[in-house]
Amino acid sequence: MRILLVVVLAAWCAAAAAQLRTIPPEAKLATIRHLEMMAVELDGQPQQLSPGAQIRDADNRLVLPVSLPEKEQAMVLLDSSGMVYRVWLLSAQEKAALPPEPSPIPK
Repeated sequence: MRILLVVVLAAWCAAAAAQLRTIPPEAKLATIRHLEMMAVELDGQPQQLSPGAQIRDADNRLVLPVSLPEKEQAMVLLDSSGMVYRVWLLSAQEKAALPPEPSPIPK
């Protein structure tokens, strides 16, 4: 009975690990916030969301544009027409793994 329990728990843990998200390497880091309807702001520039755009939170759940936090760091993919196609809001671990920003050159 214990062996069966161990096997079931191992399968359950493997299924949870399989749900880790992968962000494509071509995704760019940006600060995003919702403006209105299907419009967002990326690094201070207004952008349109493409039809069928997906925004995923730090737990990889789909979220609506109106529920975006104010000025959140995210990885963003644009489609061929320059519209925002995929967005991954970064978790605290993903933010910590980002390379440090270059320090400004002193004047």
